[in-house]
Amino acid sequence: MADLKPILLVEDNPNDIELTLAALEKSQLANSIVICRDGAEALDYLRRQGPHAERPVQDPAVVLLDLKLPKVDGLEVLAAVKGDPRTRAIPIVMLTSSREESDLVRSYQLGVNAFVVKPVGFTEFFEAIQDLGVFWAVLNEPPPHRASWSSGD
Repeated sequence: MADLKPILLVEDNPNDIELTLAALEKSQLANSIVICRDGAEALDYLRRQGPHAERPVQDPAVVLLDLKLPKVDGLEVLAAVKGDPRTRAIPIVMLTSSREESDLVRSYQLGVNAFVVKPVGFTEFFEAIQDLGVFWAVLNEPPPHRASWSSGD
């Protein structure tokens, strides 16, 4: 089980954190869940700097990223992660309550892997999170370790 990658949840709303954790737990995923409550902390985690400098090297299986975050918003986090060759292969799912077309378009321009609008209803939210967790942590085939990318394709 040591090779299971964690799921990084970047969310500042305590209720959404609680619901997301409950839904992922019900999916019976063995992946650990790491929570960052603002964009700056998420970037520190992904870059292994600041308070996260000593974390294991392993990248998350997926980042569930809220759009509206304190300190550094979700679009800025997305741009930083996808703009850095060390982190660009990490899958990012924008998980937001925004239905703004401009947010959707900008997210895809910046390289988001999926854009999911948080369902308003409890049951629908719960099911959406379960489906996301299973897809990204179990079904999705991630790219090979980044060290093997330099083989010059």
